[in-house]
Amino acid sequence: MNAMNPTKRPPHPLPSEPVRRVEAGPWMIELLPAARYATRYVANRAAIGFAFESQRGVHAIGSDRVQPFDAVPNGLAFIPAGCDVLSESPTGGEYLRLLRTDGHSLDGDHVFNNRIDTQAITVATRMRAALLQPSPADDWEGWALTLADRVDAKSPLAPPRQGSIDGSRLRRLDEFIDAGIDGPLGVQAMAQMLGLSEGYFMRAFKHTTGKSPHSYLIDRRLAKARVLMRDADARLADIAQACGFSSQAHMATAFRLRMGISPATLRRQLMP
Repeated sequence: MNAMNPTKRPPHPLPSEPVRRVEAGPWMIELLPAARYATRYVANRAAIGFAFESQRGVHAIGSDRVQPFDAVPNGLAFIPAGCDVLSESPTGGEYLRLLRTDGHSLDGDHVFNNRIDTQAITVATRMRAALLQPSPADDWEGWALTLADRVDAKSPLAPPRQGSIDGSRLRRLDEFIDAGIDGPLGVQAMAQMLGLSEGYFMRAFKHTTGKSPHSYLIDRRLAKARVLMRDADARLADIAQACGFSSQAHMATAFRLRMGISPATLRRQLMP
């Protein structure tokens, strides 16, 4: 039996991660943690968004029609100025947001989300790592301009519409991973759960999310570890085991490679 049950609720609500924010030149850049939210507003300036995790809820973007949404991981999004926004999610998901603060408009006048763009994925991942562990060498303005260019890209990669890892399948996959996150999960098991061949599953998943199933699984393990790390009494070795890592060292390596920060350093940031 595992030393730590990841589904057991602690006696008191765990603290949430802080909103991480940096201002660089004309840009305000925020990393919003995975947390329940409900918001409604009219955008007074355009915003670029990037969803690191799958998110589900209801929204009405530029419309009076409230409808369910499924945001795929690694999805680029854009909200133009003047757009009516209503969005609610019971869990949210880690989300990067960029705004210009100098009054200059961003190119683009159409709402979109779930756009998979390999260059945007690379830049957003670097920005997340820098927000978690800042460095004097961070190129905030360069990164922000690159993401802004991707918003106006003429030929972005888009998720396939038919026979793909759509929102319903991704939701089932998330539930499957979360239920077995403390053990070994392979591509074969994930493909079988969705009733797909391994080859098709790997191709469709990469096309839909911009990452491999293995990479997605590691990200889910890290996301779970970040939640459990908010419990000051939980040992890092137990958290690693509860999240399916072979050892605490394995978890630490994954944190450094994916987020540019060690688990111990991140935990110190979360403690009051």
